Formats: sequence, C-alpha cells, structure tokens
Amino acid sequence: MLRRLSADDARFKTVEFSPGLNLLVADTTSSSAETDSRNSAGKSSVIELIHFLLGAKSAGSLATNKALRHITFSLAMDWPWQDDPIEVRRRGDNPKVVRLSQDVSGVQADTLFTDSQDVELSVEQWNRVIERDLFGLEGDHPGVSGRTLLSFLIRRVSAHGFNEPTRTFSRQAAAEASSNLAYLLGLDWQLVNGYRELNARKATRDQLRKAVNDPVWGRIVGSTADLRGQIALAEAQVERLRAQVAAFQVVPEYERLKDRADQVSRRIKQLAQEDIIDQHNLEELQSAVTETTDVEVSYLEPAYRELGVILNDQVRRRFDDVKAFHHSVVRNRRRFLEEEIQELTARLAARRQERAALGEDQARLLRELAEGGALEALTALQTALGREEAALGALRHRFDAAQALEASARQITAKSVELQQAVDLDLRERRQQTDEAILLFSRYAQRLYGEGREAYLAIEAGRTSLSITPRIDADDSRGINNMVIFCFDLTLAVLAHRHERGPDFLIHDSHLYDGVDERQVARALALAAEVTQEEHMQYIATLNTDTLSTAAQRGFNPEPHIRSPGLTDAEEGGLFGFRFKAAGKA
Repeated sequence: MLRRLSADDARFKTVEFSPGLNLLVADTTSSSAETDSRNSAGKSSVIELIHFLLGAKSAGSLATNKALRHITFSLAMDWPWQDDPIEVRRRGDNPKVVRLSQDVSGVQADTLFTDSQDVELSVEQWNRVIERDLFGLEGDHPGVSGRTLLSFLIRRVSAHGFNEPTRTFSRQAAAEASSNLAYLLGLDWQLVNGYRELNARKATRDQLRKAVNDPVWGRIVGSTADLRGQIALAEAQVERLRAQVAAFQVVPEYERLKDRADQVSRRIKQLAQEDIIDQHNLEELQSAVTETTDVEVSYLEPAYRELGVILNDQVRRRFDDVKAFHHSVVRNRRRFLEEEIQELTARLAARRQERAALGEDQARLLRELAEGGALEALTALQTALGREEAALGALRHRFDAAQALEASARQITAKSVELQQAVDLDLRERRQQTDEAILLFSRYAQRLYGEGREAYLAIEAGRTSLSITPRIDADDSRGINNMVIFCFDLTLAVLAHRHERGPDFLIHDSHLYDGVDERQVARALALAAEVTQEEHMQYIATLNTDTLSTAAQRGFNPEPHIRSPGLTDAEEGGLFGFRFKAAGKA
C-alpha cells in the first residue's frame, strides 16, 4: 500500500494515504472566478508523480518541468517482506537515479550508498525490482512489463488511459495489452504473447511488401522467379571456372615461351608482307621478259622498192649492223631479267620453307601455352572463381530472403490459426480463472446498475490477439464506458492481488467520474470501500467536491475516506503550493 507522497520543497502539500478507500478532494475557493477550474489544484499531478516514483520514463514527465526539476519527490509505501515502509526518492534533474531508504534490490554489486545511506538504483534496476516484488515476474518475460501492468492499475489521463478498458494509451497494440491483461487474469500470458510476436512478424512483412514496389528492391532482393534464372547462370559460370582451375597446369618459363610465340607470330607476318612485295616484282619482271623481242627490219627493203628506191649493199650492211646491235641489247636485257626472276623465285621459295618451319614452331608453342599458364594466371583464375562463388552465395541468400517473404504470408496465416486454437484450448483448460474474472466483473457491475443488468467479460481467442471485452448492458454513453473501466480495473486489481500477481492498490483520476450519473458515482465509491476492506487493499481516487457532494446526496458518506490535504485552485492551494506552466497537467 502507498503511505505518503511528499517532497523536500516546503510549499508542497504532503498527501497521506491509508488502507481501504482514499479520497483526495479538490475544491473551489470563495474568491474563485467563474472561469477558475479545479484542474489547477493538482489532482492528476498526484497520479503523474506516483508514476514517476514507480519508474516511469522521465521524457515528458511532470517532475522534469523547469519549475519542479530541482525538487526531490518521495513516496513511502509498504513493500513485500519488509516490516517497515520503504521510501522512494527521485528528482527531475537526475531522473536516471532512484534512491531507496532500504535495500530491497538484491543487486548489491550495482548498489551505491550515499552519505544518508540511501540505496541508489538506476531506473532500469528499479523497474526490475518492481516487476519481481510487486508482480512476481522473474527472469525474462517478453511481452509483459511492470510499467504496463502499473498503467492498468494507475491509469493516466495524459496517456489517454480512460479511452477504453483494455488499453492504457491510445495507440497501444491489442496484442501487447492482451499479454499483460492475461498475466493479471491468471491466463497463459506466454502463449498469448505469441500474438505480439506474430504481429511483429506481420508488421515486418508488411514493410517488406511495401518495399517490393521500390525500384531498388530488385537489386536488394528481387523475385524468386528472376533469381532462379540468375542462380542457374551463376552456377554454370562457377562450374566452368572450377573445371579450368582443376585442369590448369603451371608451365615453367611461361613468359619466355609467350615471348617466343609472339616473335614467331611477328616473323610470319613479316614474311607474308615480303612475299607480297616480291610476288608483285616477279610478275612485273615476267611481263617485261615477254615484251622484250628483236627488231624486225625485213620489211624495209620491199618498202623502199615499192617507192622505187634501190638500196645498195652499203645500206644493207648498215641495216645488218643495227640489227645485230639491237639483238645483242635484247639478249642482254632478257638475261638480266631472267636472273632477277630466278633470284625472286629463290627468295619466295626460301620464305615458304621458313614460314613452314615457323608455323610448326608456333603450333608447338601454342600447344604448350594452351596446356597451362603462368602462376599469376592461375592466381587470377582462382580470384575470378572466388568472386563468382561469392556472387552465387549472395544470389542464394537473396533467393532465400525472397522465398521466405513470399512464403511468410502463408506461414503467418497458418501460425495465426494454430495460435488461436492453442489459446482457445488454454481458455477451456483455465475455466476456473476465466469464470472467476467474469463473475467478479459481473458482481461489481450489478452493484452499480442493479442485479437485473447483464454484465460480463467476453474472453476469446482472436486471430490477432486475445480478445477481452468487458460488457455492461446499457447505452454507449461516456458515463457507462467509464464505469466499465472502473469495474474492469477493480476486477484486475483484486484478482492480481488475490493470486500474488500484483500489488494491493488501485488508483483512479477524477476524470474517470466525469459524466457519470451521481448514483453510479456513489455506488462505485461505496463498492470500492467495501471491496478494499474485504480484500485488504487500497483504492485511491481524486475527486472534485461537487462530484463528491452529489454522491453524498445519494447516500454515500465520504467523510471517513477523505485524506489530507484538501486542494483548491487558489494561488497557493494546489498540490505544489505555487503556480507554474505545465500544459496538460493538473
């Protein structure tokens, strides 16, 4: 049970709590204007500070407000297995540290002692201690956290905790909430947590499916159809390179052989070019030999005779001398040409023989080079093989990812059906726990609305979460919804406390009673007083005086349950004793 909320600032109004029903009341003053509101009195601030002292995150916390961060807030409370209450202290300017008046952590190695002998714990350590001692959670418990469990027992207006019974904040996933509710109700929360894990897988898959439409997706993963083709080609390339590496032989003096082969190749090309030149010259010489002939002069004498000119013997001798000279010139020219032709023919024949020998040498060198290569070539081949094998491995990983994505929808659907069946079976086996919760909720609801009113908890295995729906047969007004939350929270708190799965307190902000008929307010407070006495528990509610006065008119006596201090909307009448800017906090 909670005992006292205080601070080291003298202006702060210490709040004292007792077992049973505790009412913290805010009133208007005689000087209040019509526009003044009790919202500045600090009722909701009590809830926020209790959360802060019980390990809530500091981000956005009231205690970290600039006007409050230098104040040390304290919460005195009973603790399991401790004879005296412990006191929890935490400051807004050092929110990562929680100080305890007694060492209940059991984590001596991580404990630091101050001069006042307070025990210092990190917020994470403090939350683990709360989970262990207040909720009985040992070791790892994915899907269930002390902070979420506390949020069902101490709902916050700032987190929209009064919007619906089965969520403590507006965007809380149903699967996350249901695993924590299953724990408080005594169901198989580990089995129910499967919904949360399944939803996480589905969320991941949905994100990946969105990425499929991204052009980059094909380069990152791709489709199984495309990847099958790419893998087939890559496997063929890898096998080809493996075969080459296996058959590769390192040839001694590889570079020398390669240079010799290059020289032979160049010489063969050079011989071919020389053959072309000599062959052209040979054809020219052969043509010249054909055109070289003796001069014909026998036609001269008949020609002169026809003209009536008689050539004498001296002229005839002159013709013979010219003919003999010309014949000598032609004979010498032909002999010269024939010698040139013989030389060219010999050169062509010699080159043919050299080319044949070089061809044989080239073939031998190429055979030797084809049979293997240099060590550097083998290394390069092995590097290429490694690169192709890595690429093939990457393709296979992408294929596995694409295949898993395409199969995940079927797997998630099958797992969802399987989980739903398992949870349904567990609910049947835990009929005693579900009946206890249903009957308790029904009892509380009928106390508020009469025994003729149908009220129950509908608990069933859904496709995406354990479905827990508290129902009271009435209209869907805000007041009815708030009383559904009241009955549901009271059921959770009582069951958790009875079976040692939760602490012995339940706290509600005055917002829960907004819009509720005064008869139900009176009956709810009377019920809370009765139940907390029966169950040895504590119920804390913050209320406005007008709400409390209407409840008193309906037969509820609030006086024994009103706790100090009385809060007002005066300048110094609020919880903190001064005004400051704190948007959304009361």
